[in-house]
Amino acid sequence: MSEPSLAVIGAGPAGLAATLAAAARGIRVTLIDSAPEAGGQFFRQPAPGLGARRPQALHHQWRTWERLRDGLRTHVRAGTVSHLTDHHVWFVERRDTAGLTVHALTGPEQEEPAEVRADAVLLATGGYETVLPFPGWTLPGVVTAGGAQAMLKGGLVLPGRTAVVAGTGPLLLPVATGLAAAGATVAALVDSADPASFVRRSRALAARPDKVAEGARYAGLLLRHRVRTLLHHTVVEAHGTERLEAVTVAALDREGRVRPDTRRRLVCDTLAVGHGMLPHTDLADALGCRVDGTDVHVDDEQRTDVPGVWAAGETTGIGGLALSLAEGHIAGRSVAARLAGRAPDPGEWAVAARARDQLRAFFAAVDSVYAPPAHWAEQVTDETVVCRCEEVSAGAVREAVRELGAGDLRTVKLLTRAGMGWCQGRVCGPGVAGVAGCAGTPGRRPFARPVPLGVLARAGETEGPGRPDAHPQDQDQCNVTPYGEEPV
Repeated sequence: MSEPSLAVIGAGPAGLAATLAAAARGIRVTLIDSAPEAGGQFFRQPAPGLGARRPQALHHQWRTWERLRDGLRTHVRAGTVSHLTDHHVWFVERRDTAGLTVHALTGPEQEEPAEVRADAVLLATGGYETVLPFPGWTLPGVVTAGGAQAMLKGGLVLPGRTAVVAGTGPLLLPVATGLAAAGATVAALVDSADPASFVRRSRALAARPDKVAEGARYAGLLLRHRVRTLLHHTVVEAHGTERLEAVTVAALDREGRVRPDTRRRLVCDTLAVGHGMLPHTDLADALGCRVDGTDVHVDDEQRTDVPGVWAAGETTGIGGLALSLAEGHIAGRSVAARLAGRAPDPGEWAVAARARDQLRAFFAAVDSVYAPPAHWAEQVTDETVVCRCEEVSAGAVREAVRELGAGDLRTVKLLTRAGMGWCQGRVCGPGVAGVAGCAGTPGRRPFARPVPLGVLARAGETEGPGRPDAHPQDQDQCNVTPYGEEPV
C-alpha cells in the first residue's frame, strides 16, 4: 500500500508551512511552484548568479525564512518532500477514482506538460495586486508596487532613481522603505487612506500590538529616509512623453473625491502604485470550490467544500505572513490526520488557530481602512486605456454601458473585448468594472493560465513512471508524467 500523498501548489509561506507540517507527520508531499526557488513573493530571492552578499537586507522576518528554507531542505534530502520548481499549474482534475491530478507546464517556453497525482491537494496560490487605471498609467516607468519590490528582491535593481509610491494598502510601506534603503530617492508616499479611519478602527487594530509595532517601525524608517507621507491623497495623472517624468497628486475630500485646489506636481522617473491585493482563485474556481466574494471559503481545518482539497494563505483572504503561516500549519496537520484515516484533534493546533482568528479580525479592520477612493473612476478620462491587452479605452466601456445597455462585466467584455487578452481580465478586471459601474465579480475560467492546444489534447493520455527530472526517490509516489512519452 503506497504512502498517502499531498500536492501543495505554491511555495510561499503558507505552502511551505503546510509542507513541513504534513511531511513531519508521515505524508509524502510534492511541493509545486512556478518560481525557480521557494519563498513566494514575500521571500523572493535573487538569482544565485547575481552574487547577493546580504540578501537578508531586503527582507524582514529573515529568521522565519531560514527556518522554512532549512526545514524544506531537510525533508527534500530525506526524500519525504519533492520540490518541483518552474512548474506552472493550469488545472487540478478530480479523478473518477480517489485522488486528484495536478496539470502543469514546464520548460523555457512553458509548453512541456507534466502531471502530479496525489490523494489530496492544498491550494496555496497567494494573491495578486489590484490595478486601477488613471491617465498616464501605461507610461514606461509606471509599475505596480509589488513589481517594484520584485525587481529589488529578485533582480537587485531599482526601477528608477526618483520614485513616488502611491495607492493604498500595507504593501506600500515595505515598498517605500525598501526603495529608499536601496538608494532611491522616494519623493513621496501617497496613500488614499483617511487618518480618521484608523481612529475609528483603533480598538480592532490595537488587538494585535505586534502589527502596530511593525507599522511604527516602518513609520520610523520613512522618517529616517525623509520620505514625505501624504495621507488621504491620490495620484490624479502621470505625465511624460517617452517615459514617466512627473505625477500630479491631490488631496481627497470626505466622500473620496479629488479636491482640485490641492493638486501638486511631483517630479519622478518611477511610480510604484498599488491598490491592495486580491486572492488567486482560478484553480479553486475550476475545481468548483465555494468562493465568498473574493476569498476561497474554508472551514476551521482549512478544508474547502470540495473533498480532498484544502486552501491556505492569501487565496483564502489577504492577510500577510503570520496569517499565511498559521493557516498553512493548520492545513498541513489536518491533511496528515485525514489521510491517515483519523479525525484531527484541533487542540494540536490551538495556538495557530488563535493567531489565525486574531489576524483575520485584524485584517478585516485593515481592509476597511485601506480602500481605494470611492470616486476614483471619475478621474479616468475617456481617452485612458483601461484594458491594455485589447487597447480598450474608458470611453468605449462607458459607451457600452450608456448606449448599448451593458449592465454587467461579462456584457461589457462581449461588447468591447475588455478582458479578452492574455491576462483574461486579471489585471484590468477591477478597473473596467469601476469605470463601467458594474460589480467586479470575476468570471470563472476553466484553466488558470493559457495552455497549448497540443498539451490540452494529450492531457491524461499516458501512464508513466515519472519525469526524468523529478526527484529520483519520488518517481513511484509522485507519478509525474510527461504526456507525450510512451510508458516504460
